[in-house]
Amino acid sequence: MLDAALNVTVGEGVTFEFTVTNAGHDPVEVTFRDAGKADFVVYEGDEAVWRWSDEKVFAQMIQTARFEPGEEAVFEEAWPDPRPGDYTAEATLRVREADVTARTPFSV
Repeated sequence: MLDAALNVTVGEGVTFEFTVTNAGHDPVEVTFRDAGKADFVVYEGDEAVWRWSDEKVFAQMIQTARFEPGEEAVFEEAWPDPRPGDYTAEATLRVREADVTARTPFSV
């Protein structure tokens, strides 16, 4: 069972820290779809206004990862040029089994 949390820091741009943790008692193995292991999207209302993976090309290499109980992985990215407003950030671990997602509101 993978849990996810997303922390957003607003400063000179916006930084995202996405933490995925195995909250269960058994190991969990996941298979990434490609080299883009996590993605970050910013929504203003229902409209996506920024997506980290836009205009990026990822190697089509399938990789597996094993999360032992209590083990976590952290993924970080930044949105360099946000405009003032109220947003919702969404981070997704892009795995074949089922995407693991966390969302949080923030303001710039």
